[in-house]
Amino acid sequence: MPCALCPYAVGGGIGMKRKYWVLLAVCLLVLSMDQYTKWRVHRDFPLHHRTEVIPGFFNLTHVRNTGGAFGIFGGRRGGLGTVFFVGISVIAVGALVFFLRKIGDEEKALTLAFSLVLAGAMGNLIDRLLYGEVIDFLEFYHASFYWPAFNVADSAICIGIGLMAFELLIWDHKKSKKGP
Repeated sequence: MPCALCPYAVGGGIGMKRKYWVLLAVCLLVLSMDQYTKWRVHRDFPLHHRTEVIPGFFNLTHVRNTGGAFGIFGGRRGGLGTVFFVGISVIAVGALVFFLRKIGDEEKALTLAFSLVLAGAMGNLIDRLLYGEVIDFLEFYHASFYWPAFNVADSAICIGIGLMAFELLIWDHKKSKKGP
């Protein structure tokens, strides 16, 4: 019996559908990069340490995020906040798997987009389960403006959502050209 994430191709074939190969490849790549970089930061940088990489533009830092995107709803580690964000992450992963299964094999851009968002959500979920918070380390800034620190998983989520938005705009544009 095929698993929920990797059903066999229609017609009794033994190979997986292309979209599941994309999902597998993207998840392996993003999760390995994300967890490796976070492990290195955790191992090599004391908490709140900052190393200037490109003066006036980019630092490597070690911060922890107990909240959601950009630290919203952050607070102390553990407790109901952690349970809430773990629950939201599990729901998001489930919803992404559900929607990924619904899109057709021909939807290559959406497959990639959903795979990126899913891999990013899983990367941050792993942190929440291991540490009760997410390790962030990429910090961009100019003068006194600092973008909130983020990580590889956050980057994958943003790229995936951007790709979804772009694809939906293109699809909507194509649909409006065809007429009713």
